[in-house]
Formats: sequence, C-alpha cells, structure tokens
Amino acid sequence: MIVITAPTGNIGRHLLPLLLESAPVHGEELRVVVRDPARLPDEVRARVEVVTGSHGDAEAVDRAFEGADAVFWLVPPDASLAPDDAYCGFTRPAAKALAAHGVGHVVAVSALGRGTPVADRAGLVTASLAMDDLLAGTGAAYRALASPSFFENLLEEADAIRETGVFTDVVDGDRRAPLVAVADLAAVAAGLLLDRSWTGTDSVPVLGPQDLSPHDLARIMTEQLGRLVHYARQPLDELYSTLVGHGLHEAFVQGIVDMKRAKDEGLDAGATRTPDTATPTTFAQWCARTLKPAVLS
Repeated sequence: MIVITAPTGNIGRHLLPLLLESAPVHGEELRVVVRDPARLPDEVRARVEVVTGSHGDAEAVDRAFEGADAVFWLVPPDASLAPDDAYCGFTRPAAKALAAHGVGHVVAVSALGRGTPVADRAGLVTASLAMDDLLAGTGAAYRALASPSFFENLLEEADAIRETGVFTDVVDGDRRAPLVAVADLAAVAAGLLLDRSWTGTDSVPVLGPQDLSPHDLARIMTEQLGRLVHYARQPLDELYSTLVGHGLHEAFVQGIVDMKRAKDEGLDAGATRTPDTATPTTFAQWCARTLKPAVLS
C-alpha cells in the first residue's frame, strides 16, 4: 500500500498517473489523502482508496497511514503561517502517525542546500530541511527529494511575458543554477516508491539536465516563443513589500526573501550533477510543451 498526499497538486498530478500505471504490476494498492475527492477524475477515484481530509490533520493521517508500506509526503505552501509552522508544524501529526503505524518508507519533496554555508539562513528551505529531520526521526527509511526551483514557477510570469516580454526574479542575471520540471521530479518519486530496496536516510538531488541563469532562460524563451524576452532583476525589499501587500504572513514572506537571497549566494550549488541526479526534460522542451501555450493563449 502506497499513500499519496497532495494528489491533485502540481507534482501529485504527475505522480498519481505514473503510479496508477505501474502499481498493479508491482502488486501495490494506492491510497490518496485529499480535501476534496471531487477534484480527482472519476476514473482515478475508481482505482484508489480515498481518505478525505487534510494531511496536516492528525485524524486524517492516522487513518491514511494504517496498513501503509510507503508514503509520498508533500507540504502544501501555506502563506498564512510562519515557515516553521508551515513545514514542521504541518508535518508533526504525520510524523507521529508514521511512527505509530510502523510505515517502512517515506519519500518527501524537499530542497537543495543541506551542508551549504547558507543552509541555516535560507528561510523556507531551512524550514524544509528541518522537516526532513523530523521525518527521518520516525524510524522509516527516508528519502528527501532535494529539489531546486521548478520550471513551472515561470508560469506565474506568463501574463507579464505575454504583455511586456519581461520576467522577474531577484537573483543575479548571470548566476547559473539547476532547474527541474515537476514531471521529472514525480518520475523520481515514483521510482523510489515502487522499488523500496533502499534503507536508511538520505537526500536525492533532482537537478534537471543543466544549470541555467536567468539570462539563459530569457534567451531560450526568446527562441521558443518567437518573441523577445528579457530578464529584470527585482530588489529583495521590493519583493517583500509586494508579497506583504498581497496579504501574505510577514514571517512567511521573510522566509521567501531569505530563501531567494540564499539562492543568490549559492544555496543550490552544493550537489553534483551525475547520471543519477540529472533528469531528462530540458528547459527548451518544457517551454515548447507548457510555457508557449500559456503565453500565446
């Protein structure tokens, strides 16, 4: 029995079909934890066991983890909370349930940066790494999917790219860093959940095929979209003011700012790309398949 949290989210939407395709061959049953089962397609609901509720709720995870052999864990971002509450606070009921039910394997979405000089002052990433420690203490074999930024983050810039030809971030335009497609991350998670021959606790870097800078992204978007795209660097204090103005929790916003600052100081540079840590989808491929339809719609 494999339990999937956040099955309708950006990663879960890719992970669940992979598991539905492969689980029967491996003799696995699937159980999902979801607030609103109606968000699952009818054909999916017919093939999985559904636990209705929030996976941050003690009663829901106690039901979900009973009899489970493996769990996919993803904390949904909650900008109404401080970072520690958003990550460790949300995860504590699950950690208790994992230990109580003796779940053998856990795979969770986390972040790059452990062991780097900025890991303890990286805002949301620091909170995510603390969540890893909490889950690793449950007695389950644990794998943290150490992820960089996602290609999909740029979908938030689709309107600006369409209307002005500009996308923004706060890092140096020439700083190269790994980036990954969520579909590739989901594929790594599926592999770990289905082949549970691994033991102990470790991080699994998921690094995409190459490091790219914002200027590299602009060049590739220009080629793929057929229109000129520029990168504009936004000051950190401007980012803070904008997000607070949108009503986000000030401590959560500070966590975002600290994470962004740490990324500009090399937070994502601590892992080496190898055949095992690289993933296949290039940024150009993702632009053609996903960003181009969003921008040109």
